[in-house]
Amino acid sequence: MLDRRAQILLKTLVERYIAEGQPVGSRALSRYSGLDLSPATIRNIMSDLEEMGFISSPHTSAGRVPTPCGYRIFVDTLLTIKPLEQVELREIEGNLNPDNPQRLISSASHLLSQLSHFAGVVASPRRKSAAFRHIEFLSLSEKRILLIIVTPDGDVQNRILFTDRTYTPAQLTMAANFLNQNYAGFTFDEIRRRVQDELRQLHHDMTSLMTAALEAGNQALNDDTENYVISGEKNLLDSADLASNMSRLRELFDLFDKKTLFVQILDMSSRAEGVQIFIGGESGASVLDECSVVTAPYTVDGRVVGTVGVIGPTRMAYERVIPIVDITAKLLSSALSSN
Repeated sequence: MLDRRAQILLKTLVERYIAEGQPVGSRALSRYSGLDLSPATIRNIMSDLEEMGFISSPHTSAGRVPTPCGYRIFVDTLLTIKPLEQVELREIEGNLNPDNPQRLISSASHLLSQLSHFAGVVASPRRKSAAFRHIEFLSLSEKRILLIIVTPDGDVQNRILFTDRTYTPAQLTMAANFLNQNYAGFTFDEIRRRVQDELRQLHHDMTSLMTAALEAGNQALNDDTENYVISGEKNLLDSADLASNMSRLRELFDLFDKKTLFVQILDMSSRAEGVQIFIGGESGASVLDECSVVTAPYTVDGRVVGTVGVIGPTRMAYERVIPIVDITAKLLSSALSSN
């Protein structure tokens, strides 16, 4: 436990370092902390904080900088959140009007990036079931058919089926009607198990089309490659803290491309309540050691369906980023629930 003086000095040090990006010395702490302490007392307290692992001394400076542990205690117990300005709040509200769900996701990601000046991300969790609400078949050429799948959430997935024969529009309509009337709301795996006898009742030449549709539909609705939308990655190039290590920055961009580990971090966030903050190595990914990820879950009709977040350097203005993420999650929830 830190006493009041140590808390104030640590809070002041983190705030000055976030604002200026330079190691903070005793003189600056005396000036900004509001404490009437001698330079020797401040140095002693700083030494104690360093011994506890909350701050460290760069070799090239007499000042100190916060460690990930220092940021953690600052965020958890010392941070003073700043409410968003009305113009920022109106900007979020104005760009998250109920509309096409996928457009809402993209807009939220762009807003997070624009307001935070870092990378913004909006993720949907892995689908637990590959159910569909409606299916259509559309002939593209003699042996190519477009499979159109609408999920219960209104998401639309398209897949091209390559067939060994040509189907008439009437046959395609019959196949779609068969699935829509008998199996809407089921997963494609469930349909495959239930449909064996029914397929035998169809004309034999329709069996291959239905089998191909079930396989493609199952793959489409269990495809995690489009699991999140990220905007503003280039903003990270403007961060002096990250741009000074280009090899690490390239690894970070690779993480965004590969997605698997990053999706796991976002999935963890979707299982928690409220804003979650992963500082440095807390995310479990070494490439994020110099980054923080601030996330919050969003809901549709009270059910958590995904996560919004901001990725930036550990030296970020948490008092500003946290309300941006929090309010975006709440407004996105409202917009999707009324869609």
